[in-house]
Amino acid sequence: MGAAQLVANLPSPLFVVDDQLRLKSVNPAAEQLFGASWNVLIDRSLSDFLPPHAAAIDLIRHVREEGASISEYGIELALSKGDTVSVDSHMTPIVECPGHVLVVLHPCTVARRLDQHRVQRGSARSVATLAATLAHEVKNPLSGIRGAAQLLEPTISEEDRPLVQLICDETDRICALVDRMEEFSAGRPLDRTPVNIHQILEHVRRIAENGFARRHRIVENYDPSLPDVEGDRDKLIQVFLNLIKNAAEAAQPDGGTITLSTTYQHGWRMALGTSRERLHLPITVEVKDDGPGVAPDVADHLFEPFVTSKPRGTGLGLALVAKIVHDHGGVVSYHPGDPGAVFRVSLPANRSGSRAAREEGHEEISIP
Repeated sequence: MGAAQLVANLPSPLFVVDDQLRLKSVNPAAEQLFGASWNVLIDRSLSDFLPPHAAAIDLIRHVREEGASISEYGIELALSKGDTVSVDSHMTPIVECPGHVLVVLHPCTVARRLDQHRVQRGSARSVATLAATLAHEVKNPLSGIRGAAQLLEPTISEEDRPLVQLICDETDRICALVDRMEEFSAGRPLDRTPVNIHQILEHVRRIAENGFARRHRIVENYDPSLPDVEGDRDKLIQVFLNLIKNAAEAAQPDGGTITLSTTYQHGWRMALGTSRERLHLPITVEVKDDGPGVAPDVADHLFEPFVTSKPRGTGLGLALVAKIVHDHGGVVSYHPGDPGAVFRVSLPANRSGSRAAREEGHEEISIP
């Protein structure tokens, strides 16, 4: 087998650009990535297929200027056709052709999702354990403190009674926080039924438009042919209510836009622990805002408990979202928008749905 055949059969996109960022060679995987054939791609500028400020273009320029290879992991590649993919990139100058750079891209979405999935599942278990401890060691004594304060109230002066109310309010606040943490415990099993995800989103959209998002514009971009999700309706409402509320708080204060999108993707199969069941995750829901985005130092820890960028936030909202999604056998992830933030939820389909039943050829991944 010759070198040309090897390159043609590589599953990862590979292409070469010259000193003007013109595509000089592409393999079939790159044709699929850009959604165009060899004849269309050759001698076209890479900026015709990627935004001019794309990280990949900046890296190519850096490689050409420095004359040295570079690898960058987990970059977001926003394609002109509207898709966003997460890739590991490897770039090297071609010595025999000055100014030319060889680029190889490896999709890394699955690996990153699996890493996040493990961290988030472990975090949820930790919060559940902590909540059980706090309920015993803190919540019960607080009830006694509150009761003692109420017994003292009739015996103290009128001017000191606001202090009793302060004690009661603060003990109630701490107890409410512990109660919210207890939502991470195993609790009752999910009430799984076939659920239309668009009906869930429509319900949450009405709540948002009549409340916390009444000053925002909500745009819907739905795939009408999605099969049902196998899930708990009330829990899924809680997930998307949290995500859309976060989007409303992050979006521009007046006239900001929240975009809700659904797509059907030929995803991958996921096995949890030693279970023989293989969960498909073809249904993807995205919640996007047009705000400032998430700070890089927070982005990798968004779904961990007590991590928040809000001045008065508890850092439990997204952690609870991750817990509920994982209970459904799904995955939730964050992706930087342009501008804003994108939260992507991938869920299993109801296997009796015609479209889901036809899907074949998934990659199989196992999570301990």
